[in-house]
Amino acid sequence: MKALVTYFSAGGVTARLAKRLGEALNAPCYEIRPAVPYTREDLDWTNKHARSTVEMQDKACRPALRDTDAPVSDADVVFVGYPVWWYREPSIIDSFLAAYDFSGKKIVLFATSGGSDIGTEAPARAAKISNTAVLPGKRFSANASVEELKAWAEQF
Repeated sequence: MKALVTYFSAGGVTARLAKRLGEALNAPCYEIRPAVPYTREDLDWTNKHARSTVEMQDKACRPALRDTDAPVSDADVVFVGYPVWWYREPSIIDSFLAAYDFSGKKIVLFATSGGSDIGTEAPARAAKISNTAVLPGKRFSANASVEELKAWAEQF
């Protein structure tokens, strides 16, 4: 398997997990970054006017990406990681999935969350946006080991 680990991380938890997954698979990691970085105020889920709250209310929202140079064409399997926001993937993930041609590739989602599961909505939406099959994903605890990640990822 020729893998690429991509991820969006607002607070660093998903980044650390993605880097462990990259280590487990000996795969490169690529950070999905918004053109306008999120501030602490943007991420205040208790504020209904905060940027992230507004974005999550609009499922058609596609925040601009900082760049579109992920080496997707080099991979057979693209792992896409994110923190669960409002029971789904952050809108920036949808932007990423819409920006690339995933023809002939497997997309596998993985997530971090304090308690929410990855659910079934994210894989279905990801498949529609990317116009390709998206394999069942998994939510991991922040401290998932390299061994646990490798055992899970090797099935793809």
